[in-house]
Amino acid sequence: MKTYGEKIAIIGAGALGAFYGSIFYEMDPTSVFFIASGERYDRLKHDGVIVNGKHYAITVVSPEEAIPACLLIVAVKHHHLDNAIREMKKAVGQQTVILSVMNGIDSEECIGAVYGMDKVVYGLTLGIDAVRKRNSVNYSNQGRILFGEKRNTELTERVRRISDLFNRAGVAYVIPPDMIRSLWFKYMINAGANQTSAVLRASYGALRTSSEARRLMDSAMREVISIAKAMQVDLSEEDVGEWYKVLETLNPEGKTSMLQDVEAGRKTEVDMLAGTIIDLGKLHGILTPVNQKLFDELKRIEASENTTRRQV
Repeated sequence: MKTYGEKIAIIGAGALGAFYGSIFYEMDPTSVFFIASGERYDRLKHDGVIVNGKHYAITVVSPEEAIPACLLIVAVKHHHLDNAIREMKKAVGQQTVILSVMNGIDSEECIGAVYGMDKVVYGLTLGIDAVRKRNSVNYSNQGRILFGEKRNTELTERVRRISDLFNRAGVAYVIPPDMIRSLWFKYMINAGANQTSAVLRASYGALRTSSEARRLMDSAMREVISIAKAMQVDLSEEDVGEWYKVLETLNPEGKTSMLQDVEAGRKTEVDMLAGTIIDLGKLHGILTPVNQKLFDELKRIEASENTTRRQV
């Protein structure tokens, strides 16, 4: 990662993939490429992506055309991960580091089960308020990537290489001492904010001001905290307050990714969020009625959207 000529591969060209693709393209248009297949390949080839009003004709390759990258960013929805793992095979070389910026707490292990955990660093995004419509993404706050090894008391060589690349590209980042705690913090946020926003159709501004949204959001997050404690992860009530500090930085008209999925009629990540929380609650003897309520409602919304699409 010492020269701009080394390659960054991105699989997933939604809000996050398009955003990070644009950042690396600004650093060097030859440095970055998308991996895509089928209709996504055709669409990205033809339309590119538009980020904050600027068009980016980022190189697009099929899974068969991919070449080993120095950094491979995985930015797909959880239900697309298995397919992404298959499609990114040729982009994984001897020196490749794989960084997932997906929601959830297990994408790294899923990727590592195929390519080896020695290829994978832990990662998440926090504080970005990107909104996507088709191939266009708009944001006012890029937030930051949190990434690193499971523990970062001393920085490994590959973490230093990624931070050097991010510095050159202008990617905001933090390297936390405990990435597992950070993943659970983001998971807590997703369970509360994403699911609540999708059920209530609430923007970030509404999540700040609506007492109903705050009650539902807080209750869902507290169930995650209880499960995290049972699993020896250091989350606490203070982390709910930390989330509200992040929320204050977001564009009040912005929307969570799950609300955007619901509005676009796309499948949501409710199975990875409330579904997993319910299962972990049963495993650890912890009641999760709020996440059960959110799960049921989001499944009803998905079923309704599917019925509507079939009738159109």
